[in-house]
Amino acid sequence: MISKRVRIREVGLAVGEYPPGKYNAITDVDSVKVGHATIITGKGPLRVGVGPVRTGVTAIIPHPGCLIDDPVEASYFVFNGAGTTTGLSLIDEFGLIETPIMLTNTLNVGTVYDAVVRYMIRKNFRNREVRWFNPVVGETDDGYLNDLGGLHVKTEHVFDALDSATGGHVVEGNIGAGTGTGALGFKGGIGTSSRRIRIGDVKFVVGVLVQSNHGGSLTIKGVPVGKELRKEEIKREVDGSIMVIIATNIPLSNRQLTRIAKRSTLGLTRGGWAAGHGSGDYLIAFSTSFRGKEWSSDVKAAREMILKNEKSLTPLFRATAEATEEAVLNSLFKATTMEGRDGHVRVGLPIERVLQTLKKFHRL
Repeated sequence: MISKRVRIREVGLAVGEYPPGKYNAITDVDSVKVGHATIITGKGPLRVGVGPVRTGVTAIIPHPGCLIDDPVEASYFVFNGAGTTTGLSLIDEFGLIETPIMLTNTLNVGTVYDAVVRYMIRKNFRNREVRWFNPVVGETDDGYLNDLGGLHVKTEHVFDALDSATGGHVVEGNIGAGTGTGALGFKGGIGTSSRRIRIGDVKFVVGVLVQSNHGGSLTIKGVPVGKELRKEEIKREVDGSIMVIIATNIPLSNRQLTRIAKRSTLGLTRGGWAAGHGSGDYLIAFSTSFRGKEWSSDVKAAREMILKNEKSLTPLFRATAEATEEAVLNSLFKATTMEGRDGHVRVGLPIERVLQTLKKFHRL
């Protein structure tokens, strides 16, 4: 009997072939940190501006240095654009990200953008002229549980998420930007995973973090789990969005990172993702090493291998899809049932029944 929420590997379930990193998280990419601020208050009928509140902020910091002076190479892929993510035009033009990457809910993108501007000015421009920069802020809609119109995310919540960001273990489920989300008919949230691969003589890492809030019918290892649990008959979710953040320490260019971001959609598809009309599906990828001032000789050799023949990236394509698939599953396995406004409920994935279903189909 499982008495607590667990990650999928804690119950003997694994997807893919490549091994995870130490923490099986986006933070397995050296220097990457993650922080959350969670807002949960009130219950009962919706009163716009009062509550109930089920929302938050998640911060992904590519490295602890000054991102203004030392940005990271970046790219993105938009599968369906029914969403709001800022900073994409700068990625198009310059191929870089120069701020932390922030996730929140739909109508609070402006507040979070403003807060990141204030945070960066305070941290990086105390004794010098402030120059223009472009924060990256993404979102999904948590209005089924949350008082969306209340705009409850404030500057202090953004600062809390940034100041609390750490490496190592990442808290998942009903946390930060995933507090009020739902995915594949169940309670969604924040999830993460990583994979280790080798290019030439060098071991590299790719890590993925998701804010799962997307529609579809849950599929695990090819098994139609959602259908077996008859969840889609209770509430069939056609639309719904997802934010996917991909980090790697492989020295990849903007163009190559675009290729990586596209492959992440394969992991979403394996999980039963359905990008409906109103779905906002944004995948952002960055490299912590491409803009590094010095590469070791073995990293240089790996980079030369990639330049000579991009077929060497095929393992990375597969690893990114695997990490994305597992990150979504971790978000579901770790999320707990939550009641929000007007008695609306997102039911936590019934893990025992899921495992029974997978055993029935000889997948566990």
